[in-house]
Amino acid sequence: MPDFAAPVERLIDELKHLPGIGQKTAQRLAFYLLRIPAEDALGLADAIRDAKEKIRTCSVCHNITDSDPCLYCTGANRNKRTICVVEEPHNILAIEKTRMFSGMYHVLGGALSPLQGRGPDQLNIKSLIERLKGGGVEEIIVATNPTAEGEATAIYISKLLKPLGVRVTRIGVGIPVGADLEYADEVTMLKAMEGRREL
Repeated sequence: MPDFAAPVERLIDELKHLPGIGQKTAQRLAFYLLRIPAEDALGLADAIRDAKEKIRTCSVCHNITDSDPCLYCTGANRNKRTICVVEEPHNILAIEKTRMFSGMYHVLGGALSPLQGRGPDQLNIKSLIERLKGGGVEEIIVATNPTAEGEATAIYISKLLKPLGVRVTRIGVGIPVGADLEYADEVTMLKAMEGRREL
């Protein structure tokens, strides 16, 4: 016999799919959503639906966007000679918080991870090479996470791009090894960008 009414059980089960949400947290969130005014709960549901229906991937940099190309790719004040390569779209926010980088971005969609079945063909590496063929790009900043997978990805990208005559740098000190860019504060991210080095 279920502990709760079927709609509440379904809500709890759906909330458990979110990262870091276990049974108890899912129950607390479900009962919170039941307590708040209907317009607030339905506003959340509408925001989720709206995001799923309108958000897509930028055809140039692979960032998430509601317009294609995205605001970074069409920005008049963006430096088109520098491309910062990141693993995931949310990594861009950590770099943008520094207010020091005004170049372009390229989202790989993850890092090389043979154990998880993610090789070069599963990442947005070919489109990065295509972006370089047009000329004008002078530097690629590899800002993958300082994990084993992120480092392997950085080295792989460096070996691919250096023969093309473009400068390839890696973000420097400031980000602890094993950490995720999403959790870096502005000062740490600023130091990492300033201390980038050749690969």
